[in-house]
Amino acid sequence: MNEKVLVNSPEVSVSELSANLKRTLEDAYDHVRVRGELGKVSYHSNGHVYFDLKDDRACIASVIWRSSAGRLKIKLETGLEVIATGKITTYAGRSQYQLIVDRIEPAGIGALLAQLEERKKKLAAEGLFDPARKQIIPFLPRVIGVVTSPTGAVIRDILHRLEDRFPRHVVVWPVRVQGDGSAAEVANAIRGFNALAPGGRIARPDLIIVARGGGSLEDLWSFNEEIVARAAAESDIPLISAVGHETDTTLIDFASDRRAPTPTAAAEMAVPVRSELLAQISNLGRRSFASWTQRQERRRADLRGITRALPGPDRLLGERRQALDVAAQRLLRGLRAGTHTHGVRFHRVEARLAAQSPREQMRRLRKSVADWRTRFDQIGARLMLRPRERFAGLSERLKVGLVANRTAHATKIARDRQTLNALHSRLGPAWDVGQDRRIAAIDRAESLLAALSYHGVLERGFALVRDADGKPVHSAKTVDPAMRLDIEFADGRVVATAGEVAQAEPPKPRRRRRQAVNENQGTLF
Repeated sequence: MNEKVLVNSPEVSVSELSANLKRTLEDAYDHVRVRGELGKVSYHSNGHVYFDLKDDRACIASVIWRSSAGRLKIKLETGLEVIATGKITTYAGRSQYQLIVDRIEPAGIGALLAQLEERKKKLAAEGLFDPARKQIIPFLPRVIGVVTSPTGAVIRDILHRLEDRFPRHVVVWPVRVQGDGSAAEVANAIRGFNALAPGGRIARPDLIIVARGGGSLEDLWSFNEEIVARAAAESDIPLISAVGHETDTTLIDFASDRRAPTPTAAAEMAVPVRSELLAQISNLGRRSFASWTQRQERRRADLRGITRALPGPDRLLGERRQALDVAAQRLLRGLRAGTHTHGVRFHRVEARLAAQSPREQMRRLRKSVADWRTRFDQIGARLMLRPRERFAGLSERLKVGLVANRTAHATKIARDRQTLNALHSRLGPAWDVGQDRRIAAIDRAESLLAALSYHGVLERGFALVRDADGKPVHSAKTVDPAMRLDIEFADGRVVATAGEVAQAEPPKPRRRRRQAVNENQGTLF
């Protein structure tokens, strides 16, 4: 009977069976909340998110469609414990069931905090939170860039606070501050401000404020993303983070150059109070003027004290005036004494000049000439008398000397003539003997030259061989075949060409005859 029932059961197709199973699961589990750990997470290019939801004994394939993925408040990562809300359905193509997730949330704050702490340790180990990297916030920035939502109350609070304290030019980069893709927008905004060129169409900020209002940990999770923290740490422009309230702490707070508890506090940190600056400047101006006035009064008092200590003009100049009067009197007496002294010297010089005048000199010279003429006449008479007497005596002596000298010279000439005749008679034979000696020496030299000349060798039948350059040929080894040779004989020269050169036999050594040695004779060796 059981077999009949089985046989009579209606047949269904695979598609029908799959559709029936799908309806059964969707009707029975159209709304479920499942708690588990995320396994492999895959973000598809079309916006869908595929992941595995598992515990220690089972695993369920799950998917979040693009329409629901845009509402996610956290980024799904492997190992995160979550609570997924959705329904169970089947996928006929693979004969498997899966969970279609409409909403997903962390299993507890502790799980997000653990993930946040792990990410914080990772970035801190890389040095992104090092205080040495942090830049100084400019005292009065010219342009302030704000990264926030353009429709929220945050931007209005920041602008209102800047207007109250010190109006500045503000450039707003609108971004989403929560939800899927908000972290990438915030990071791109920070990098975009840094990429602006100074002096461009859009002013490059001197300071960046990243701001968001308060919210839960899930709402602020975009600012805990690694991409946002890295963009804040890499910013060349000083950055202030103002995310959440004072008790909220995100990773961008550690990576930024300064953290503000609220967006309004960030605006207060960005600029000083203009009225306070004006009051401070005014106060400094008053203090500076008062200090200058006090310093001037002190200098005047010091000058008055110095003036009282200094002597008066009469005291300073009295002694100088008295000394001047004394010097004037001494100068007058000195002038008179000097005039008298110079007058005496002038008269002396005048008397000396009068004595040395040309007229006086001519008078003295005429008188001197007359005196010398008289003396010369007297001396001349005496001098002419004496030479005449002397010359008469000398003339007699000269005559006697001339006679004696003539006789002596005649005797000497006769003696020298005899000596010359004797030398002349001896000169002829001596000349002949010298000539004979020189001729004999020349004959001996001629005989020696003839004996040593090669012409004598040629007359004995030998010949002198020269090469084309006229150099003597001393060996047959230096003669090449067809070499031009010049052969000189005793009676002439012959030009020849060398043929084949035959090697001459070496001469036999001459045997020396041994002399008989007397045995009784000793030897030197």
